[in-house]
Amino acid sequence: MAYEEARDELVRRIERREDVSERTLDAIRAVPRHEFVPEDQRDRAYGDHPVPIGHGQTVSAPHMVAIMVDLLAVDEGDHVYEVGTGSGYHAAVVAEIVGGENVYSVEYVEPLAEDARERFDRLGYDVHVRVGDGREGWAAGAPYDAAYLTCGAPEGVPDSIIEQTRPGGTIVAPVGGRVGQDLVRLTVTADGVEREQHARVQFVPIQGGPRDG
Repeated sequence: MAYEEARDELVRRIERREDVSERTLDAIRAVPRHEFVPEDQRDRAYGDHPVPIGHGQTVSAPHMVAIMVDLLAVDEGDHVYEVGTGSGYHAAVVAEIVGGENVYSVEYVEPLAEDARERFDRLGYDVHVRVGDGREGWAAGAPYDAAYLTCGAPEGVPDSIIEQTRPGGTIVAPVGGRVGQDLVRLTVTADGVEREQHARVQFVPIQGGPRDG
């Protein structure tokens, strides 16, 4: 019950701070964030701040997850691609809206991917997870209605992700160097992309390289 009360209070704080939809707030309210952070960090699970999850990675602050999910503007049944599974929290929030079987997530760090798979299975989320370089996309779920990066993209959104997103689809990503990025939303068109800039943010940089699986 204490976790439920803390989660409700977190949602109220986000609602006061950010202009996001009720549907997004309901998704945040539905996901037990304490299950997605290390046990020794659970007393921090419902603070509105990032939490370290090991391997130099963090789970994003809930208000940032809410902003990014809202910008995706996804609906039930939409196929969504995620770069950077991490602990799985962000994907779980998206899954509350579109359905877990419609979320495809790639994680570069194998232990994080393995832990996320176990966590999704235990909590009943059917999110697809594989280990690899997320910059390459994942053809299995394409074309995607939306895609997002939970890590900074210093060279911009990779072409492979744009190519696997349908015309009219959206991509949300932190774009820029290590000292802050621009949170952008791209709308894919027949001729390329249209770009909107939304905020200055700070994310860990994208990781990539050869991976099996």
